Amino acid sequence: MGSSFTLADTPTLDDLHVFLARAARIEEGTVRLIAGSGVLAVYVAVFYPQGLLDESPTVLGLRTVALRDAGQGHDDFDVVVPIRSLLGRLEMAKEARQGDPSDSGPVSITLPMGVNTVTWSAISPPRGGWRPIAGTTAEVLDTAARAGIDEVAAAVPDAVGEQIVRRVRSEVWSRGIPGLEHVPAGAAFAALGLGFLGDDEVRMFETGPWTRLTTMRGHVLVKRKAWTLAR
Repeated sequence: MGSSFTLADTPTLDDLHVFLARAARIEEGTVRLIAGSGVLAVYVAVFYPQGLLDESPTVLGLRTVALRDAGQGHDDFDVVVPIRSLLGRLEMAKEARQGDPSDSGPVSITLPMGVNTVTWSAISPPRGGWRPIAGTTAEVLDTAARAGIDEVAAAVPDAVGEQIVRRVRSEVWSRGIPGLEHVPAGAAFAALGLGFLGDDEVRMFETGPWTRLTTMRGHVLVKRKAWTLAR
């Protein structure tokens, strides 16, 4: 596995930095990086079950960015690293570019040390077999996300136990969106929090237990619990 990856240019560096900064505000944990064929797929976990009794759906955010063409000794890789460590490397690269605005070409980023104990990273969405289904709008997701945020804020007083907070969040974000009953409200929260909502239509796709919500800005992937698979 290579110890670094090379982004195509400065705008790609800026794009990745913005995405990961948003992800870190939601869940300051880890990020999965899968590189191949000139593309870096960047997965972050917004929600995932934490224990056998946790009924939360798995909700992942995905952004893809362009890499400089392979051939410089950098292998394809699949690694999980701390978000903050990767953000730090991106920020150092941005500072270096600010010192020389004329340099806007490829930029190399060193990979942080990998993390091997992250449960959600073993849950891999399929890369193919997606079939289109009826989509939705950014307004529908925005409304569902903001309603959930308000409900969680009202239900969770200050300084309560972590288990209570987790239970409330699980109940709110596992609930289906009106008109999209098989899409949990947590998917709307992910789309809003990661900056994926805009003026374009939200296209939707399914394969097996997975649903994908796609906009021009990124993808939200949802793995439903087995008991929700009947349609």
